[in-house]
Amino acid sequence: MSQMETKEFQTEIRQLLDIVINSLYTEREIFLRELISNGADASEKVRYLQLSGEEIKDGDLPLEIHIFPDENAKTLTIQDSGIGMTKEDLIENLGTIAHSGSKAFLEHLKGSGKQEELALIGQFGVGFYSAFMVADKVSLTTRSYKPEAQGYRWESDGRGSYSIAEEGDLLRGTKITLHLKEDAHEFANTENIKRIIKQYSSFVPYPVYVNDEKVNTVQALWVKNKNEISQEEYTEFYKYIANAYDEPLLTLHFSSDAPININSLLFVPKTNLEKIGFGRMEPGVNVYCKKVLIQEKAKDILPEWLRFLRGVVDSEELPLNISRETMQDSALIARLNKVVTSRFLRFLNEQAKNEPEKYKEFWEEYNIFLKEGAANDFTHRQDILKLLRFESSKTTDGELISLSDYVSRMKEGQEEIYFINGPSREVIEGGPYLEVFKDKDYEVLYTFDNLDDYVFDVIREYEGKPFISADNAKLNLTSERMDGEGLAEEELKEFMDWLKEVLDAKVTEVRESKRLVDSPAIIITHYGTHSLQRMMQVMNRNLDDVVPGILEINPRHGIIKRLNDLRKEEDSFAQLAAEQLFANAQIAAGIIVDPRSMIHRLNEILEKALG
Repeated sequence: MSQMETKEFQTEIRQLLDIVINSLYTEREIFLRELISNGADASEKVRYLQLSGEEIKDGDLPLEIHIFPDENAKTLTIQDSGIGMTKEDLIENLGTIAHSGSKAFLEHLKGSGKQEELALIGQFGVGFYSAFMVADKVSLTTRSYKPEAQGYRWESDGRGSYSIAEEGDLLRGTKITLHLKEDAHEFANTENIKRIIKQYSSFVPYPVYVNDEKVNTVQALWVKNKNEISQEEYTEFYKYIANAYDEPLLTLHFSSDAPININSLLFVPKTNLEKIGFGRMEPGVNVYCKKVLIQEKAKDILPEWLRFLRGVVDSEELPLNISRETMQDSALIARLNKVVTSRFLRFLNEQAKNEPEKYKEFWEEYNIFLKEGAANDFTHRQDILKLLRFESSKTTDGELISLSDYVSRMKEGQEEIYFINGPSREVIEGGPYLEVFKDKDYEVLYTFDNLDDYVFDVIREYEGKPFISADNAKLNLTSERMDGEGLAEEELKEFMDWLKEVLDAKVTEVRESKRLVDSPAIIITHYGTHSLQRMMQVMNRNLDDVVPGILEINPRHGIIKRLNDLRKEEDSFAQLAAEQLFANAQIAAGIIVDPRSMIHRLNEILEKALG
């Protein structure tokens, strides 16, 4: 080896080293990702030269990256068979700013005065210096691809100077040895190095070996043509990326060039973990740039309601800060978010049309997320609404229809979309609120989740048709079937005044019902729906407080007429029966919180009935 020649780092490089070592990266292990990425870039340049027919030294040398942790020597070595460097390359790339992205970085730094204000886009060529975060000395040997090129050794402690000397008997490429700091000996541990590679560099396009064992064994399927990928390969990739043991429920693999370059592979797991009580899921999509992990479980790449998705989004256009750890330029991120979300919603719509049973399986597992999106995501709301599904008074048990289906078969003259909430189909159809709709042959959507009613309350309408609940005080429907003779007008007014006096603050009003056919009474809510009222009670934790509603009575019903007779006879049983009439209406509305309060009254009624 020839005599070492010592040179001073350019002033700007000393500044850069200080920033990289002390404050640029939040995770020290990122250095390995940077050095592997540099090796992959160097290998890619050789591959390009080979394709162009240029003469290359060691032309048969395989394009691979080899890593050798040594716990005894406390060193870590990264070796590639890439393009290599000449002496001039070493001085220009490692000793001076030259015209690399590093110069732009420092100019911006001087202009802003604050590192945290960095908003530069792209790759900066400063990844090599990250080695000094964990090493107090870096030794590098390299030989250029040029057939007559001389090999060189470069060494530095990263403080103020570096040394260069000729080095004989080298193969093409670059070999970097890190002499680890006292507090960085963990990076000489083989298993730790494998873990870091699998986390950040699993999909670099060239083989990565650790002590001659290949570590990146999973292919970056998202950049391959989907016609070349089997379902088994998709499943294996899903298991790897999602740390799962089963098959995915749905798989979406797509590429896009406009308005932004994207390669994406997304999976819907078979099981909704939130549904079975595992707590709120974290976002599950990882962001890559040219197959290198940039951000794990990225929060901004998809809206919060798509947190159940697992997979990969890769874009060469991603705006990165200088450390390549986080994404910047919120406008571009928002555009990427919109493109990926829109594409996934289109995919779901295609599933719903082409594979309705498969979509039904998805809906039953993940409908809560679509409802969350419909309520909160104004940008994609109209596309999400097309995907909502419901049972109705015109479907069989378990059969689902869309809002578009409902609107397409609305009766002539019908201006509103009607719905009713209840714990089950049986409970809804056994209650009094459907009577006027059956009479008019109007379809009513069944909602079994309080969230459904909240969504309808937020979105207000669909295709210009407002939503209105069957238990809403503003419902303006009159039954056309008025069987039997009712109470006379004056007598009805006296009866309703008496009933209001008996019930007192439990109701805000007692009035004649235009919607009842077979039932004696119902309660109408001021909250829009009784399910929203129940939600308010739970949120306020005042379960004994039932907000007063409107009691509507059917003056043609036998119970009402008989109760009126008891009233006129001043029978003491009349008040007891009136209170139970109200309690029965509460039960039908699903808003009686503590049925034990009725037991004493029911025993009195039972005693009276038994004589």
